Amino acid sequence: MFSGCSSLTTAPELPATTLATFCYSRMFDDCTSLTTAPELPATTLASSCYAYMFDGCSSLTTAPVLPATTLADNCYAQMFQTCTSLTTAPELPATTLANYCYREMFCNCRSLTTAPVLPAINLDWIFSCYDGMFKNCSSLTTAPELPATTLASQCYYQMFSGCSSLTTAPVLPATTLEDNCYRGMFQNCSNLTTAPELPATSLEMQCYNGMFQNCTSLTTAPDLPATTLARSCYYAMFSGCTKLNYIKVGFTNWLDSATTDWVKGVSASGTFEAPIELPVILGTSNIPENWNLPNHTYIILTEDQKISQNYQ
Repeated sequence: MFSGCSSLTTAPELPATTLATFCYSRMFDDCTSLTTAPELPATTLASSCYAYMFDGCSSLTTAPVLPATTLADNCYAQMFQTCTSLTTAPELPATTLANYCYREMFCNCRSLTTAPVLPAINLDWIFSCYDGMFKNCSSLTTAPELPATTLASQCYYQMFSGCSSLTTAPVLPATTLEDNCYRGMFQNCSNLTTAPELPATSLEMQCYNGMFQNCTSLTTAPDLPATTLARSCYYAMFSGCTKLNYIKVGFTNWLDSATTDWVKGVSASGTFEAPIELPVILGTSNIPENWNLPNHTYIILTEDQKISQNYQ
């Protein structure tokens, strides 16, 4: 309705409490002079009702209250994307989520310093619910708690990717994973110094793919207790982590594609702890070269030759 109205400074009242599909989608898209959003009292949402509503509103400093507790597919997707002056996110009290409901909601909000509480604990069968929610929020210093113990496919995909001021990750208590659930979650978080514990022992396809890629301040990887790998589960997980110097794993056999480039570009020296049964294969897709292997007293150089050494 007002998409591209770059001189619009004030929005009209929007009193509806029950919404319809796409009703406000892109309504103020690229209204670069809009400083204040209208009140949005609706508690009954519909698919894509607020999608892209304020996308590109680079002068918007405050978000409206969003009181709904039950969400709809794509309802808040890209709602405040590239609102580069937005400093505070609204409260998000919803405990019943939907597919893509928060997808890239605050993507590129470079002035956002604080994330809202996210109380939902059951993400089962809710596809990509937090997908890219805070992607490239380069001023965000603290991540919200993520209490969910039941995950869904791509639920946290790239959630904090590009949050270069984030220093600490939230606790991730789930022990049952889904495919792509943590994929790229902290990618390019260049100031992240501590990784969360990852207690899951049963993996899924691409579950940790690129999770800490290019986290250049990370020195220690979380323990990886799983004994059996899944397709692309650790793909590029620590790639570009230039200070990473410690990894401990529980698996005893390599799986093609499971660890492709997972230690590419890590520290030139470090310690790799693994069960003695794990074959010693060096390279960016296996064990970093020149790292210490405290659990391996020898390496097999040829079929019939073993050299005992303190491997360095």
